Amino acid sequence: MSFESAQYTPFLHYNDTGVGKENGREGKKPRYMQKDGSCNLTFQRVPGEWKLYVIDIFTTLVEIRWRLMFLTFALSYILSWLFFGLLYWVIALAHGDVKDPSREPCVYNVRSFTAAFLFSLETQTTIGYGFRGMAENCAVAIVVVTVQDVLSCFIDVFVIGIAVAKMASARKRAQTVGFSNCAVINLRDNQMCLSWRLGDFRRNHMVEGTVRAQLVRCTEHHSGSASVSYRDLDIQNGNIILATPTTIVHQIDAGSPLYGMSLQDLRSDDFELVVSFTYTSDTTGILHQTRASYTPAEIRWGQRFQNMLKAKGRCYKVDYALFHLTTAVPVPEVSAEEYDRRMHRLPSPHIRQRPGAHCVFLCLQVYS
Repeated sequence: MSFESAQYTPFLHYNDTGVGKENGREGKKPRYMQKDGSCNLTFQRVPGEWKLYVIDIFTTLVEIRWRLMFLTFALSYILSWLFFGLLYWVIALAHGDVKDPSREPCVYNVRSFTAAFLFSLETQTTIGYGFRGMAENCAVAIVVVTVQDVLSCFIDVFVIGIAVAKMASARKRAQTVGFSNCAVINLRDNQMCLSWRLGDFRRNHMVEGTVRAQLVRCTEHHSGSASVSYRDLDIQNGNIILATPTTIVHQIDAGSPLYGMSLQDLRSDDFELVVSFTYTSDTTGILHQTRASYTPAEIRWGQRFQNMLKAKGRCYKVDYALFHLTTAVPVPEVSAEEYDRRMHRLPSPHIRQRPGAHCVFLCLQVYS
């Protein structure tokens, strides 16, 4: 089949979300990275796992879910109220406030554990209803109140800091920057290229951003172990300002790991294209990263993304309904290496030049 007569033949079945599924390939091997950017990994028998979580308690509380964080903070307040309430109750018993109501107490109107708990709550939350109060003749109670006030300040600062850090988490901003559901292979300036689309769904854009792509291969051995290898891909437009959706392009040249891969090779190969976009938000100044991955079943051969940008009036309009949609274009089913050879950019593999051929030719010219 000549290059001129090469026709585009789709080999994937695409669903409504734009994700391709090849017959018989689904379920062959677990993904290295999920579509939302989370790694499909489970850690087992980590040495000192709980100790590491406790030492870095701030990061641990920032990473846990909101309901667990609220439960942790509620328990920290309630347990502190109970602890200091118990101390006030013990002080009242030791001082004899319960047995002899006529003597001057350490804490006024604390004759039971319930009253001691309410006094602890009012002290730590600075409510101060005015019914219960501290006496001047009990140094132990004064010391306990001082310790409780200092501890309450630490708890408040810790709770507020974690809540703010969790709300400003980079994961939340990363959810508003997305990759297309599929990648495509087509011709750009008569060169075979692999491309995917990247878009920011918020109006306030980032300061700067860098795109990176890696070809990941997971190999399972007969012993049950697995190994992972990485290969970086060169990106033509790696540094971008993501004001409008941008198509990221990797030119499949001689230095690309996809250079010798044809359509049939893509069908049978087993790898994962892991892509990432690292950027700084112009609102918070925090560094974020959005990740995604594409399997061979999610790479469309002979497709291009539909144009989303239109000029209307005095502004440009972006139609995100076309973000994942592609259109078929004629692309030969051969590898980029074979395509370059047919375009006479590479010598034919059947032509082998013998050493010294130029010398023999020049000698014949001189003596003829």
